[in-house]
Amino acid sequence: MSRRFTIVTVILTAVVAFLVGAITAGAPGQGAMRAGVPEGSQRPTPVMRAAGTSSSPAAGTAPVPLVNFADVVERINPAVVNVEATTRATNALRRRRVRPDLPDVPDPFNGGVNGIPRNDRDQPRRGSGSGFIIDADGNILTNHHVIDGAERITVKLSDGRSLRARVIGADPDTDIALIRVEGQTGLPVAPIGDSSTLRMGEWVCAIGNPLGYEHTVTVGVVSHLGRKLFDASLDNYIQTDAAINFGNSGGPLINARGEVIGINAAVSSRASNIGFAVPINGASAILPQLKAKGYVSRGYIGVVLRDVDADLQQSLSLSVSSGAFVQDVTGGSPADRAGVRPYDVVVSFDEQAVANEDELIREISAHAPGSAVKMRVLRDGRDQTFLVKLAERPPRETAAQSRQAPPASGLKPDLVPVIGLTVRDLDAAAFNRLDLPSYTRGVLITRVEPLSSSFDAEVQRDTVLIEINRKPVRSAAEFRRLAGAARTGDVLALYVYVPEVDQRKLVTVRVEDR
Repeated sequence: MSRRFTIVTVILTAVVAFLVGAITAGAPGQGAMRAGVPEGSQRPTPVMRAAGTSSSPAAGTAPVPLVNFADVVERINPAVVNVEATTRATNALRRRRVRPDLPDVPDPFNGGVNGIPRNDRDQPRRGSGSGFIIDADGNILTNHHVIDGAERITVKLSDGRSLRARVIGADPDTDIALIRVEGQTGLPVAPIGDSSTLRMGEWVCAIGNPLGYEHTVTVGVVSHLGRKLFDASLDNYIQTDAAINFGNSGGPLINARGEVIGINAAVSSRASNIGFAVPINGASAILPQLKAKGYVSRGYIGVVLRDVDADLQQSLSLSVSSGAFVQDVTGGSPADRAGVRPYDVVVSFDEQAVANEDELIREISAHAPGSAVKMRVLRDGRDQTFLVKLAERPPRETAAQSRQAPPASGLKPDLVPVIGLTVRDLDAAAFNRLDLPSYTRGVLITRVEPLSSSFDAEVQRDTVLIEINRKPVRSAAEFRRLAGAARTGDVLALYVYVPEVDQRKLVTVRVEDR
């Protein structure tokens, strides 16, 4: 028995040894790869793939190139410059004013003149931003707010040279400026890309001089496209989580191919990983005007718009599901003179179909002031065509500071819980406090209930409710009757006047369970 057991054991051992040897011999590449990495050494650093590429190329295709931002930065960094703007302290206060709940425009003067002793208020102040060279002759793109009010501009190149620069042109509406250093040739140039091809999640890189740390590189992704921050009619910001700090303003946002696709411009005041950049296509479109005349002329018709969505279509029984809905028309504007009215839906402009508000604004802005354009609208389900002669778009106006004074009237408010609004009749105190036009009719919204549908629709207190579903609201009693008659699930179109910006707009709220 012991002899037979010994023979079986020897045979099994030989078979196992044979199989192990066959497996090892069948994987020479794996053994070689392991042998090539010394014990205890780190693995090679992985390199990010370009957006839209596959991690394993299909059979018969060439390997997909990987994204190495070290190579990208090496190529484009020489074209990035530091922009120093010097001005008197009193002029440093001339910064773009925004609502406190909006992102901040990075201040090139590191906080302005707050805290400066009175006898130092006239001393020159120096701030720092960024920029990038767009041609070998010395033209440089940066932000308007970097050079706004500057009396002397100095550009520091990557080779250490400091050169004086002058402003060629600026556009405050899009926060873009073109400056130039004279007498230069052969300067390194940043290649310009196409921002219209960007996708959310795509890798991007920012280069600039945050807090004076020159040529700082940060990497992140495109977090969102088309953000509205300061001006809903023109803004189209790229949002990114690539770190953007004070001093990055005017620097390039770069895609994985090493092309500039944005100009870093703003940061969130409430988070460290939310930054914004102006799309490069917007800068490219206005460059000819900046070079030729130093400013940008845009067409203007004087309307406040919003997109047509499902709720708006349902509440107003619109016959179209797309287009640009007219919320307000400025008195005496080209649209007003042509006969355009609130509640019109613009469906085509200059024989081009209009899908949404952004498309119409781009079309209007692209036309020269003085040109006459046909605009087709739907009014109460009927087609109408107007010939609108465009004017020049006025400069962007800063919003007035929000008035937070409590209501001065003792009139009893009315609350309709289904939409979460408290209103009261307009009185002399409301007209005086909010500086309402004398012809204003409606009821004053004094409270918006948290977690209500009106709160979700961003209805604000101290606005005047004019109409509900195109029916005038002249008193709190009328409001109670119109809103109270709505059934659960109905969508109400609230037409309101916002004194803070002197505009009317339309919002939709859905009636909730009682």
